Amino acid sequence: MSELDLSVVIFAFNEEANIGPVLTELRGWLATNEPSSEIVFVDDGSSDGTSAEAAKALSGTVHQLVRHETNRGIGAALKTGVRAAQGHWVTFLPADGQIAPDAIGTLRAAAAQQGTDVVFSVYEHRDDGFHRRVLSAGVRALILLMHGVRMQSDGPYLFRHSLFDADQLVPDTFFLNFEFPIRMLGAQVPATVVTIACRPRRSGHSKSTGLKRIYGVAQDLLDLRIRRVKESLNRRA
Repeated sequence: MSELDLSVVIFAFNEEANIGPVLTELRGWLATNEPSSEIVFVDDGSSDGTSAEAAKALSGTVHQLVRHETNRGIGAALKTGVRAAQGHWVTFLPADGQIAPDAIGTLRAAAAQQGTDVVFSVYEHRDDGFHRRVLSAGVRALILLMHGVRMQSDGPYLFRHSLFDADQLVPDTFFLNFEFPIRMLGAQVPATVVTIACRPRRSGHSKSTGLKRIYGVAQDLLDLRIRRVKESLNRRA
């Protein structure tokens, strides 16, 4: 492991219009607030000029640029980024500009002040619509029922690099952002939750819809429950 303290993973799929300004804003914030840091950019199989724009925006700063040949999903992109990351701590941001870099400062301050190994985030205000809020509440209830943890995690989270086992985390989809918190909370890893702001996308539209993702979560939660039981039995064997 290098002496870098923080790695920030940015993953993108066809975000040519957004990625330059997003990365420029991020590198400026890191230069002022987190000088011992790097940006790990993962292009998740974009068919536009996302990679080229990212390379231009990152020139001259400490970074890594990794590309998937095909679109593999948010979970796969995050795992690729964490595998490449060299920092002792890791967090991530979306490439659409919805989360400002100062959210990283909020996460980092909470870890330092409370001595926790993971910091999750919830949004101060995000108008997802009544239907999606109901479904989200249902998912949280299922997590409590199947895994026995009360999960509060909407946005980016910060974690010690050593806690993230990319080989254990199976999902290549958005479900990874349920599985990692569930595993951390289930293992009683010291964690806390902070509130961050969520702003509108800089341009374009989301590549995934909340409803489409949530409909498959129940099956994913059941699959995770089965895997965790098998892991527990194997440890005892």
